Amino acid sequence: MLLVLVVCAMAAAGWYFRPWSDYSPSRVAEAFNPENIVDVSLSMSSYFPHAAIEATNPDPLPRALAPLRVSYEFDGETRSLEEYLDASNSLGLVVLRDGIVVHERYLNGADASSRPTSWSVAKSFMASLIAIAMRDGHINSLDQLAQEFAPQFAGSDFGETSLRHLLMMSTGIGFIEDYSDPDSDIGVLFRDPFVFGSDIDAALLDFERETEAGTELDYISSSTHVLSAVLRSIYGQPLHGLVQQEIWTPLGMEGPAYWNQNVPGDEGIALGYCCLNARLVDYARFGQWYLQDGVWDGERLLPDGWVAQATQANAPFQEADITYPLRGYGLHFWFPETDRGEFFAAGIYGQYIWVDPSRNIVIARFAADPQWSARTAETFAAFRAIAAEAAGEN
Repeated sequence: MLLVLVVCAMAAAGWYFRPWSDYSPSRVAEAFNPENIVDVSLSMSSYFPHAAIEATNPDPLPRALAPLRVSYEFDGETRSLEEYLDASNSLGLVVLRDGIVVHERYLNGADASSRPTSWSVAKSFMASLIAIAMRDGHINSLDQLAQEFAPQFAGSDFGETSLRHLLMMSTGIGFIEDYSDPDSDIGVLFRDPFVFGSDIDAALLDFERETEAGTELDYISSSTHVLSAVLRSIYGQPLHGLVQQEIWTPLGMEGPAYWNQNVPGDEGIALGYCCLNARLVDYARFGQWYLQDGVWDGERLLPDGWVAQATQANAPFQEADITYPLRGYGLHFWFPETDRGEFFAAGIYGQYIWVDPSRNIVIARFAADPQWSARTAETFAAFRAIAAEAAGEN
């Protein structure tokens, strides 16, 4: 009996630590340690399997770098940009004016070649690929159901949801998105694919609709993963290959990137709702693409009208301050509570691509900030001060 227990213990230890593999449940557990937040944000490839996105057509953005002397008023105090970047545990800041890099700095061990993870900023890339599929004629209407494209979801409530409501985050499906609870639905959806190599698509089949689709905003990452499955089916290739083909190469991204997936190799399935990892300047270029209404080098890559539709409310419940304070939601893009036309992609821990069309400014600021949510109002104030300074208004 003792021998059996010893053998079982050794087998369990082998499974948990997997000394023969680059990835293991023990390594996944380390990723959830708050002390590792900076390392995880900058080195997702060392914690989780991934697939490469090559920079096949690099076309560096022009640079005219200059210091930013920024201060802003918040909560009755005058604060500096340096104070903000330090307090928010920022990893880097890139500012574009008229498509030119006018400011670029890196902090907390990051540098220009670092590829910080995007978290939910990746959702905005996924929406862009849906728009490209519409451009290519693969999708006739956003009112088509997900199961028309991704048959693995046929008969499920996610499968019977329209692309529009997946993009609007208005599926009505009960899914708990609680980042503080590792056993919530999003915690399990993130953890289990890496620990067990589980099929992420199959993990969503049993979730049920609790309210009518298209009636309320309920931000759930599972919606975006279903969209990624739609895209994989439409194009017949893995997500990282599609991103390289339709975004990285046409935009001339400066550096390689990668997308995390459940297992290594060709059988891996990307976590479609997060986990793109790229250079900060390439995230900024993505924002510039949207500032230019989806046109790059004179070629329209996104359908006419898409950017406007994606970056503003498509229903009253998406308006700013209705469901979420200070911000509203469009089609996988956020917008702040102002009338300046600003919009942004955002991710947990303070990942932002901020676009200010009125000033022709793009700001990419990525961080490893556990207090990112509580810092939302100050972040908006800091970004507006940066935009005003970069635009020469001060």
